[in-house]
Amino acid sequence: MSLKEQLTADMKTAMKARDNETRDAIRYVLSALKNAEIDKRGELSEDDELKLLRSQVKQRQDSIEQFRAGGREDLAEREEAQVRILERYLPQQMSDEELEAFVRQGIAETGAESPKDMGKVMGALTAKADGRVDGRRLSAAVRNALAS
Repeated sequence: MSLKEQLTADMKTAMKARDNETRDAIRYVLSALKNAEIDKRGELSEDDELKLLRSQVKQRQDSIEQFRAGGREDLAEREEAQVRILERYLPQQMSDEELEAFVRQGIAETGAESPKDMGKVMGALTAKADGRVDGRRLSAAVRNALAS
């Protein structure tokens, strides 16, 4: 079952259960998927669907930061609820231990020795991460590993 089909089925379930938060979060993503298909003039691949979903999550995370900075905790909480709903459809994230081992392996493979080599390590690891780790989290782990 494709991501779009799964989202559609889950939206119907949320509508029947009168779960407005889930319904709205999924509805926004389905709308973004539809717009992307119109722009592409065809169906999206599974990778494209996941990229779009990740960008939707990132957009909401940025909104959370802005709402908190503006003192709008109510809107930040609403966005956080939507992020939790959308994260169900993303691949499972790496644990801290997996991330640490992943970063060590990437540093060894690239031969990085100092923080100057961070770009080289990030390039290699981002391609291998397969969406299982957030870019900010990966960057912080690489920075910490190269600093020590």
